[in-house]
Amino acid sequence: MKTPAFGATPAAAGRWRAAATVPLRVALAPLAWALAVAGWAARRPSCLVAAALLLVCLPGNLQEAAGGGRVTVADIAAGFAVAAALWRSLRDGAAPAPLGLLPFGAVVLSVAVATVIASDPAASLVGFVRYTELFVLIPIAVAMALRDRLDVLLVAGAFVAATVVEGGIGVWQAATNTGASYAGQYVRAIGTFGAEQVMALGALVGYGIVVTLALGLAARGRIRLALLAAAALLAVPLGFSLSRGAWIATACAVVVQVFVFSRRLGVAAVATAAFAVVVLVSGVGPASFTVDERVASIVSSGSQPDRSVRDRYALWDTAIGIWADHPVFGVGLKDFAAARDTYAPMSLSAGSDVDDPQAGFRRQPLLSAHNQYLMVLAEQGTAGILAFGSLLGALTAGAFRRRPAADPVPPGVGSRFLDLMAPGVMVWTLIDFSYGDIGAGPTGVLLAVLLGLVARRTVIVPRTTSPEVPR
Repeated sequence: MKTPAFGATPAAAGRWRAAATVPLRVALAPLAWALAVAGWAARRPSCLVAAALLLVCLPGNLQEAAGGGRVTVADIAAGFAVAAALWRSLRDGAAPAPLGLLPFGAVVLSVAVATVIASDPAASLVGFVRYTELFVLIPIAVAMALRDRLDVLLVAGAFVAATVVEGGIGVWQAATNTGASYAGQYVRAIGTFGAEQVMALGALVGYGIVVTLALGLAARGRIRLALLAAAALLAVPLGFSLSRGAWIATACAVVVQVFVFSRRLGVAAVATAAFAVVVLVSGVGPASFTVDERVASIVSSGSQPDRSVRDRYALWDTAIGIWADHPVFGVGLKDFAAARDTYAPMSLSAGSDVDDPQAGFRRQPLLSAHNQYLMVLAEQGTAGILAFGSLLGALTAGAFRRRPAADPVPPGVGSRFLDLMAPGVMVWTLIDFSYGDIGAGPTGVLLAVLLGLVARRTVIVPRTTSPEVPR
């Protein structure tokens, strides 16, 4: 039996229609992929947190070009992570215990008061956004985003990857004399952060060693050996960063971590660290003369301080003087720079010298106290330091306290990592704040994410009040 001639017409028309829609499908494919990725990221906000950590590695010119100067690409990615974590929490009916939110609320209130009383509230609003972003919004969002072991490992893995990349760049800069200037030579490793952010690489690598060591101690088998070897090798770029404060903070944090893991190993770590310091101070060993000289200057920073140390002492005196005249609420947010010259001693220099092969020599003004505690004390007063101290105290106590039995993260690598990472991060941060402050740039996102990991351990634990939507 023959098929009617007109019977082929619908099939042919269908083929023509399919062929005609191919260009439309191709044009809309990127949008479909973007929507799919956005939906997946909204269901698992830890992916956006990991992306924000990796975007910190973008060079400074790309950060500013895409972020508009004050706002970096990492800040934008972190903002998307905050929005995704909020949406997921509302969808699942998950909320932290109200008691855990109190220290964060106290910081918001203190910063808001300091913004209102500032001489230029519009300019100080930038500081308000910065403080709430780094110490409230991102930490809470990160804590709420970590629901299972995969979330924890995604964020930790991204931090390790960012540290390895930046550390490798720093070693190359020190070996090829393409870093920032120190004693007339371009040997100071700065990664992709630029000479203006000369302490950024030391902070990233120091924190990275803490995270990598915690992940290695929590793992098993060959992965453990690889992570422990990576943590040990990261000491090389940390040394080339020439950041004395980062060296001290990292050594103390690692010792605390090892003690938490094993007391016997902790004693061995202390002995090894003491031996290494003695060797470096004595000028014997394979370390370069620059590193030896920098280590030796730690001992003499009190009796014979160099110029950078003298400037830091002068800035500390300035902050204390400002607080003495404005003891309750401080001088106002972002007003330290305006009040600096009124209270600064004559020993304070006009600025810090910055030099690198790409941009050349320039002078960077000293606009902060280079001590986070004194910066808060000067700008936010006694009320501010009490609020800020309560937050740090709650996080530190949570880092060493026993985790709740009802934690959604099941026992295993993820929970062991949090137990080992949190004490090291808080020790590092408490020491770091005694010689530095949050400043500007993308590295603030690193601190905020780590505070979120610490908060996730005991302070901000997601509690679902309604059945979770299946993924």
